[in-house]
Amino acid sequence: MTDTTRPSTPDGPGAPPPDASGRYHFQALQSSEADNIELAEECALSVVYNGLSQAVMMVTPADLEDFVTGFALSSGVVQAPSEIYDVQLTGHGSAREAQLEISNRAFWALKQQRRHLAGTSGCGLCGVEALEQALPDLLPLQTSTPPRPDQLDGLRERIAAFQPLGRHCGAVHAAVFMNAQGELLLGREDIGRHNALDKLIGGLLRNGIDTTGGAAVVTSRCSLELIHKALRARLGTLISLSAPTGLAVEWARSHNLNLIHIPHRSGPRIYSPAPSEPTA
Repeated sequence: MTDTTRPSTPDGPGAPPPDASGRYHFQALQSSEADNIELAEECALSVVYNGLSQAVMMVTPADLEDFVTGFALSSGVVQAPSEIYDVQLTGHGSAREAQLEISNRAFWALKQQRRHLAGTSGCGLCGVEALEQALPDLLPLQTSTPPRPDQLDGLRERIAAFQPLGRHCGAVHAAVFMNAQGELLLGREDIGRHNALDKLIGGLLRNGIDTTGGAAVVTSRCSLELIHKALRARLGTLISLSAPTGLAVEWARSHNLNLIHIPHRSGPRIYSPAPSEPTA
């Protein structure tokens, strides 16, 4: 049997990729070399509402107040930013905690949700109540005009200025806000694609940025959860650098969310609103 774990040529900087036989070439790092390589950080963040622990999220430890603000809104814990009265962050290193004080209405609704899900198991998406959470009844947006084609020119390159972690470390997703004039105003990064969008939503709210006519740009794949977050944040347009899923397109169309994909090597593709049927 061939040993496929042993490099067939000396390894080192610039070692060739795996060959057709399946043999891989590894570069062993000395301790000093490994310590000098920039890697993305992550920490466990416990999210607590009115003293009740709700979730533990693995996040990049930056812009955490933006994250918990956006997460509370985009996950439906609160219906409006005004229902968040206070945010306190504690802890350090790999263990952090966010204590949020929310309105009595929001806290009562959260406790009812937890009571309904008390008997579910494992993944937390079992049972009728969990399915209702996965496919919530969300209000459609007011129809809005998508960005002009010229506002999307060079967008992949332009958002690089808002990806300092991505440039140095890799392993992170980004979410960036583009206003109605096509200007990029705010960006957030995180190891989690959902987290990056939550941080952006929270950052927009906390900085009082008007999102009318604007768009959120995400570098990750676009699945249904990101559609939900955009709808709850009342963002009229979501632009993804990776293709959306079929269900994401279906929900975007039925909820009046402009959904645009910008492929690597071709022009933007507008999935929602649905293209008009040609007239006879």
